[in-house]
Amino acid sequence: MKSTYKPGSFLRIPLPDGSFGHARTLEPPFDAFYDYRTTTPESELGRIASKPILFKIVVRSPYPDSWEFIGWRALEEHFTQPIVQYRQEVGPFGRCTIFDTLGNVRDAEPHECIGLEPSAVWEPHGVEKRLLDAFMGRPNAALERMKAELRDRMLK
Repeated sequence: MKSTYKPGSFLRIPLPDGSFGHARTLEPPFDAFYDYRTTTPESELGRIASKPILFKIVVRSPYPDSWEFIGWRALEEHFTQPIVQYRQEVGPFGRCTIFDTLGNVRDAEPHECIGLEPSAVWEPHGVEKRLLDAFMGRPNAALERMKAELRDRMLK
């Protein structure tokens, strides 16, 4: 169960194609997902931790039993940086709000939200699909639906 993992815990995530992704629990409620896919179970924490991060998101708990705890290490300095996300109101040229885990909040133009992570709580199976899509170099349908809308896209 998610609540038993302290920040710094490593998880191995089986993906729909039989390969594996890897994650790290951060300060609740966030998790970081590595840009690292293996075809066999990987347990070398140093190798996993050396890989770049694809995204940091909130995953609905509890984790499924298939997400296996494989070890713990103290979080590195870069994980202490604030996580920045956005929210966009629904409607014509919806207003955006950018906020971070330190409590900073500001109104923003939709173009400022491009490239930021949308605020959402992901289901574990959605995370598995998103990881596999990223590894396969294809867009993730759920993420595409959440992307910030710019005026020209909203008027179509």
